[in-house]
Amino acid sequence: MAGMTSPPAAVPEPGLSETLVSPNDPRLGLPLDRLDTPSLLLDRDACARNLRRMADFFVDRPASLRPHFKNHKCVTLARLQLEAGAVGMTCAKLGEAEVLVEHGFRDVLVANQIVGEPKMRRLAALARRAEIGVAVDHPEQVEAISAAAVAAGSVVGVLVEVDIGMGRCGVQPGEPALELARRIRDLPGVRFDGLQAFEGHLVNVVDRAERAERSAEAMGRAVVTRERIESAGIAVGRISGCSSATYDVTGVLSGVDEVQAGTYVTMDRQYHKLVPEFEIALSVGVRVISRPAAGRAVLDIGVKGAGGEFGVPGILGHDEVEVPFFLSEEHLVIRNSPDWPIGQVLQMIPTHACTTCNLHRELVVHRQGLVVDIWPIEASGRLS
Repeated sequence: MAGMTSPPAAVPEPGLSETLVSPNDPRLGLPLDRLDTPSLLLDRDACARNLRRMADFFVDRPASLRPHFKNHKCVTLARLQLEAGAVGMTCAKLGEAEVLVEHGFRDVLVANQIVGEPKMRRLAALARRAEIGVAVDHPEQVEAISAAAVAAGSVVGVLVEVDIGMGRCGVQPGEPALELARRIRDLPGVRFDGLQAFEGHLVNVVDRAERAERSAEAMGRAVVTRERIESAGIAVGRISGCSSATYDVTGVLSGVDEVQAGTYVTMDRQYHKLVPEFEIALSVGVRVISRPAAGRAVLDIGVKGAGGEFGVPGILGHDEVEVPFFLSEEHLVIRNSPDWPIGQVLQMIPTHACTTCNLHRELVVHRQGLVVDIWPIEASGRLS
């Protein structure tokens, strides 16, 4: 409880093959209610079960898992994903890929368009140190990558992004994708590796049967496009895409090779509604800082500490409380709150793990209520 002064408990022994990332951190062994707040927390056992569940799903299936680093941006967690069987990592930003390569990762896909002369130099240089793939949807992007790679003496793998209904990036299925693949084939310094497709416009369909049907139909457009390109004599090395909410639908379609699932390893309030077989491992330790009226409590976190674009957060173990809004920078108001005293420590469950992790610099890893390690979030804030 708030104000505890008892000595910290002993740090539990690491699990099999585990070593501490931060062995000298004074927080090791502390109960969670002795931590300063807000603190980004990760339940080590729940996270491990999520890792194992997703890895086991793909053991005997044709597709492989290429987790999305943007979810947590933590090198230690990415290493655990590779140890569990992932074939490589997916990133949203070139800066994230640079962090991974700096820490020894050698197979990284940037599932996004990379544009601008400064980024071209960085990309071409990075491709000299690791296998780097990027998504493209226009000849001008490919030509710029080609020129930079030739100048740097590197080769960049390229995936043509196909718009399968999201209406964001991507060429149209069929002939437009084939024409771009032909252009890539004819340029030096780039290698046509296949297609990228993301059914992101459907991942939040709550009804699982409807989500499955519509997602399979959408991803089927990428599979048909693959067949069209291959019939023209151009090998399509892979189709990469999908998400944590569709891993068991589009991730098992014939012709799909990689699943870029991200949120499964940490989970958040929104995705847990969609795939409840994965456990919520991520939370934010927060404190009650004000009790301005009966039944109302104010916590020390706002949108500067947790992503709120998917709706209001929840409080672990208190499904009954109401959060009227989540728009303040540093405050979270709770209605019909229990009789929490000022200083009460709680765990807030964010609605979006990806944007929450990007706001923090470390993960406080815990087991059975005690801190067992501190993992840096090395790519936090890497937006370019």
